[in-house]
Amino acid sequence: MTKTMTEGGPAKLIFFFTLPLLGGNLFQQFYNMMDTLIVGQTLGVDALAAVGCTGSIMFLIIGFVQGMTAGLSIVTARHFGANDLQGVRRSFAANIVIGAVVTIVLTAFSVPLARPILIAMNTPASILDDAYSYIVIIYVGVFAAMLFNMLSNVLRALGDSCTPLLFLVLSSILNVVLDLGFIIVFHMGVAGAAWATVIAQVVSGLLCIIYIKKKFSILHVQREDFRLTRGELWQHAIIGLPMGFQASIIGIGVIILQIVLNAQGEQAVAAYTAAQKIEQILCSPLTSFGMTMATYAAQNYGAGKIHRIRMGVHRCAAMSLGYTAVVTCLATFGGVPLARLFVSDAPAVVEMAAQYLRLTSLFYWTLSLLFILRYTLQGLGQGIVPTIAGIMELVMRAAGCILLAAPFGFGGISVAYALAWPGSLAPLAISYFYTMRRLRWKEQQMQYTDKAVSL
Repeated sequence: MTKTMTEGGPAKLIFFFTLPLLGGNLFQQFYNMMDTLIVGQTLGVDALAAVGCTGSIMFLIIGFVQGMTAGLSIVTARHFGANDLQGVRRSFAANIVIGAVVTIVLTAFSVPLARPILIAMNTPASILDDAYSYIVIIYVGVFAAMLFNMLSNVLRALGDSCTPLLFLVLSSILNVVLDLGFIIVFHMGVAGAAWATVIAQVVSGLLCIIYIKKKFSILHVQREDFRLTRGELWQHAIIGLPMGFQASIIGIGVIILQIVLNAQGEQAVAAYTAAQKIEQILCSPLTSFGMTMATYAAQNYGAGKIHRIRMGVHRCAAMSLGYTAVVTCLATFGGVPLARLFVSDAPAVVEMAAQYLRLTSLFYWTLSLLFILRYTLQGLGQGIVPTIAGIMELVMRAAGCILLAAPFGFGGISVAYALAWPGSLAPLAISYFYTMRRLRWKEQQMQYTDKAVSL
């Protein structure tokens, strides 16, 4: 069901819209966590390291898909906020066209370059073949990630954050069953974990198609809706593509970190892999609050209610920072038992993973604000500054790795990863305050004009 976020208390709207997003993000992480957990516990530390060392180059492509589809749906949310139903359908058609073209390009680019990139990253020879087997299947399945992310983001743009969660739950259960079957029963190794993820995403995408066909007549596009002008396509591309590139830019920074990490050996890679999975789950609410603000800001911007955007940011920041205080304590003091869920028979790996969590959790508050401001600006159509922030994140992470890895080892790499967050937050904060000041002035001018006309 569609739901507008332009009426009612901002805090309540944001909180209840975030809950299904949080569930969706958790189950998205559950996909990856189950791969990691099952691989680590059944195939060993080397297999875990093989899956883990692909995380950075996987995010390079999948992160682009997630960022781009989220950006494309912002235009859809604006039309919905303005009650422009024909605009919603044409926006959905633009999403489909751009998504199809980008899927072809990404697949053609990523599949043949998968092994050369792993070699260039100094991936240890002992895990290279397994790493390639895993990532090339994920790249072949980019179409599945595009399908689900595009459809789920469009549903969220129309205020439905519950249905994508339901489909993720169902596909996550399927993912676990396929993981166990492919790895334990059919002995497919890490390739089995990759195929399980792709198949589960295909299923979730198909469920979205069926649901839209039965319940969302507003998205029933016709042939004439695909007769898009260059202006309409550009309107979507100018928001969606920068958001995708921003995610890829961040991914490049993670690749640089992975190269430095690979030089530390298999244990360091395994520890980083386990710690990352834990951190992604702990920080899912922070991501969810940010994603909510993209839809909230876009709908209210389309409705011309600028004051509600500012109120929403304040309420969302209060809730997100409150959670951050709790999760920082959990990551600081609970790192060892959490890491043992992934690697129970390697004490050195467990301690390194716990060290990572202790160090990076000190910066979680900056990550909280970063997500809120980044997604709010993107919801307002700001593509350049979030991209600049992504570049800052890349620079800070790369510089930190180069300067801290040699003298401090794994601990230095951990700090370098987190230093990127305050570096990225700075330009976002400046841009947010400037943008809101400009929009408040524009809103006041419109109010003065309306009063003058009424008189």
